[in-house]
Amino acid sequence: MDNCTPSISVIVSTYNSEEWLEKVLWGFHQQSYRDFEVVIADDGSGPRTKDLIGSMADTVFYKILHVWQEDEGFQKSKILNKALKACRAEYVIMTDGDCIPRKDFVEVHQFNKAAGHFISGGYFMLPMNISQLITKEDIEEQNCFNIKWLEAQGIAKKFKSAKLTAKGHVSKFLNSWTPTNASWNGHNSSGWKADILKINGFDERMQYGGQDRELGERLVNSGIKPIQLRYSAICVHLDHKRGYKTEASIHKNKFIRKEVKKTRSSWTDYGLIKK
Repeated sequence: MDNCTPSISVIVSTYNSEEWLEKVLWGFHQQSYRDFEVVIADDGSGPRTKDLIGSMADTVFYKILHVWQEDEGFQKSKILNKALKACRAEYVIMTDGDCIPRKDFVEVHQFNKAAGHFISGGYFMLPMNISQLITKEDIEEQNCFNIKWLEAQGIAKKFKSAKLTAKGHVSKFLNSWTPTNASWNGHNSSGWKADILKINGFDERMQYGGQDRELGERLVNSGIKPIQLRYSAICVHLDHKRGYKTEASIHKNKFIRKEVKKTRSSWTDYGLIKK
């Protein structure tokens, strides 16, 4: 696969979170669909992350590209744009370094991709104790997607467990029934690279708080339609602190999204191509 272009590029964002990133990379090593590369969008991590990626690259079947930038605070939009440019495939899945993909994750995105559309996937949130508990063997055996195993570890029973248990017609029904809008989610979405380039990628003014959804809103404004797969394309979300979450960034991002909605714009002057 090193010498040929993969059919899918998976962008995984990370920042100084080696323990979680390792679990995510093992998750991609279990995938049923294997014609993909992983592009690490690294927002300024230290040498431990580089060492982990080097070690994993020698072990997993897929090619890993490491795209890094200096640590200047939370600048995820900037590193995602850099990673996007590095992607070799025409179709791109975006997820985070705290989301372990189920073994059919890439396959579901690949099977459902369609011209003029993007895919909005789902996640199942895990508490910190279970996030830490998950081993490489649990990922290989897919225990972390088994609701019985999770309940044995103490997770509460709730309706959202349907994300892990729904299959076939049931998952299709739930995808169409859910009242949740199909938005571009940083943890689990995919689309055509050309469509994302056409709207100039992520708005680099935006820090934490809806910068991924803003991209999806501009995709919709450009005529791209979302496909809801939150009960079919599944990852488990590992718990972590959010020290980068600030009122200022959330307020600024809300203002930018309000303008996008008001003007129905699809282009940003602050993306891949600068004014």
